[in-house]
Amino acid sequence: MSGQFWINYANKIKEMALSFNYSYIFEFLLFAVTFYYVLKMIKDNKGMKIVPVFVAVILGVGISFSLSEKIDSEMLVLVVVFLDMSVLLMFNTEIKRGLLDVGSKKHAKKDSKKDSLTVADIEYTIDEVVRALQHMSKNDIGALIVLSNENLPEGIISSGTVINADINSPMIEAVFYPKAPLHDGAMIIEGNKIHAAGCFLPLIQDENIPQGIGSRHRAALGVTAVANVTSLVVSEETGIISIVKDGEIKKRYASDADIRNALSDFYWADLTAQVKQG
Repeated sequence: MSGQFWINYANKIKEMALSFNYSYIFEFLLFAVTFYYVLKMIKDNKGMKIVPVFVAVILGVGISFSLSEKIDSEMLVLVVVFLDMSVLLMFNTEIKRGLLDVGSKKHAKKDSKKDSLTVADIEYTIDEVVRALQHMSKNDIGALIVLSNENLPEGIISSGTVINADINSPMIEAVFYPKAPLHDGAMIIEGNKIHAAGCFLPLIQDENIPQGIGSRHRAALGVTAVANVTSLVVSEETGIISIVKDGEIKKRYASDADIRNALSDFYWADLTAQVKQG
């Protein structure tokens, strides 16, 4: 680049400084806050691999405009709008997940005082859930169980019936008995309690989902796509048990070992249970 280019560039910076407007501060703060929360949501949802691309695009656009000799406010507005729309399209799942997490805080505060679970409590709970899934699978009884760390919005909980019952196989099977009033909805498990049943979940909106996927699987895919939860699904048609997380069916033909691993991950990682030995 010629020396004249850098002289013109320095003059442009000087002109911008002289024509300083307080709206620049507002625009900068708005961009900084938006940028921070988008990155935070991506990080929270394990999307760090695309962060460098996102940052590179932002830096590239900024540098291009700063070096351009023909730049005006209208063009900057169009670029900002375009970047905002791109963020909404690329990270819509992460944004919805973040909004749902915000909406779930009230629900989490209500039940924050829970008894710590012992090793025996967790092992018993896992055994009972596995036993119930085995029985329902053998009898082709459809079921949808959501393992939640108090991170579902109140709207989902209030769509069903709060029961706060102890977890045991007969209770789980009774809820999903075909003629039971709550069998069509989802059961929400929190800790060692059946917190609610008969809950309605958001269905996955994806044209690539095979037509053969039933409503329970669509609901499991939908809720796990927008909330950090794990879903266990029993097919009413085939009795096949599936494990769903992060908007994907992780195991379509889940064995007892697979189910135990999913439950163990929930209680020892997602739930971060405070274990009391002895």
